Amino acid sequence: MTNNQTSSKNILQLFKDAVLGKQQDFTQGSIKKAVFMLSIPMILEMLMESIFALVDIIYVSRVSVNAVATVGLTESVLTLVYAVAIGLSMAATALIARRVGEKDIKKANETAVQVIFLGILISIGISAIGILYPREILQFMGGEPALIEEGFGYTRVLLGGNITVMLLFLINAIFRGAGDASIAMWTLILSNGLNIILDPIFIFGLGPIPAYGVEGAAIATTIGRGTAVITQLLILFYGSGKIKLMLKDLVLKISLIFNIVKVSLGGIGQFIIGTSSWVVLMRIMSEFGSEVLAGYTIAIRIMMFTLMPAWGMSNAAATLVGQNLGAKQPERAEKSVWITGKYCAYFMGLVSVIYIAFAPTFLGWFSDNPKVVENGALCLQVMAAGYIAYAYGMVVIQSFNGSGDTKTPTLINFICFWLFQLPFAYLMAITLDFGPKGVFWAITLAEVLIAVVGVWLFKKGKWKTVQV
Repeated sequence: MTNNQTSSKNILQLFKDAVLGKQQDFTQGSIKKAVFMLSIPMILEMLMESIFALVDIIYVSRVSVNAVATVGLTESVLTLVYAVAIGLSMAATALIARRVGEKDIKKANETAVQVIFLGILISIGISAIGILYPREILQFMGGEPALIEEGFGYTRVLLGGNITVMLLFLINAIFRGAGDASIAMWTLILSNGLNIILDPIFIFGLGPIPAYGVEGAAIATTIGRGTAVITQLLILFYGSGKIKLMLKDLVLKISLIFNIVKVSLGGIGQFIIGTSSWVVLMRIMSEFGSEVLAGYTIAIRIMMFTLMPAWGMSNAAATLVGQNLGAKQPERAEKSVWITGKYCAYFMGLVSVIYIAFAPTFLGWFSDNPKVVENGALCLQVMAAGYIAYAYGMVVIQSFNGSGDTKTPTLINFICFWLFQLPFAYLMAITLDFGPKGVFWAITLAEVLIAVVGVWLFKKGKWKTVQV
């Protein structure tokens, strides 16, 4: 057998082991192998998240324009749920990873229970608002009367069942922190698989099941996510993962909950800063007409698919940092970040070359309008120019979060997005009349700035001393 064949066989075996979750201790052995074993299931998990939203839109677009608009308005409100869920999930990953690295599985179990309790408590409040006031929510978001009457059921079901979103995020964060990334991946595959099967059944009807229209999409999504959550809980109580709960663990511990909330506030802040920045940029872009806005929107969607593998690698870095800090191996934690960043940069560098060369072709797949293609291609090319910086920026920011230091990334995002990106975008696009390209360059330069500031602060090493 040749060296190439042997190498290919080894990589395939590693891929299989990663998907099946064979390796669980990432505080010893090869760091490169640890990065690979964690990144593969996390990349696949991120891709599953993208598919979830795409499938809903494909089916709902066959119902009506109002149905699509309803999904958009409801998702905007659900962003607040995502903000809380993502912030709490960052805290969960950091705390669980630290306890696992310390080999304190009992404390890891306690933390997991408090994270779940906290998610349930928050989601109950959101559910009450969603169930009681779905029409008012859509009205507040600017929905027309006809849209509200057609779509309020979707809003009521999705917000009313937000506990499935919250717990899916949080329990997967627990698995990731423990190094059981493959479990998180498989639960999302289950959730997505059910959603793809149930969406057309509940939207268009089948046999005794009536056609619920756009509300059917929410029912299918909630059933899919709910089934995944039940599976997650069964694995936590009866599975063979690192975190294994028992009924006696189900005790509310206020001090632990306060610690989780304290660590999560930075994560929530990061998400809110980032999301609000995109909203303002979208508002600036709307000044240049619907064709330019459409090109920008398509370019961002294309970009998001290639950012998912980078996000997966970034999440792997967060787990490695948390576990190795818990194991009192800060140098190994730092080395893990640089190795992950290098791999992420290789991937993003390759993608950037492809985007710069073939951006008009990619945009042409989605639109035959010359102005849409022209502006979308320019957007993709300008943003691709900063992809290597994106790679290091994402990995370093997530590594801060993995250490439990969520304040530093929040400050970096505040400075780079609110104090630099938004004023620069307005100045270049509107004041100096550079048009859409002013916004595109503002996005790229802000991400480069995040990478530069993030790497500089990371090298200072204060994150190594954070106690969680």
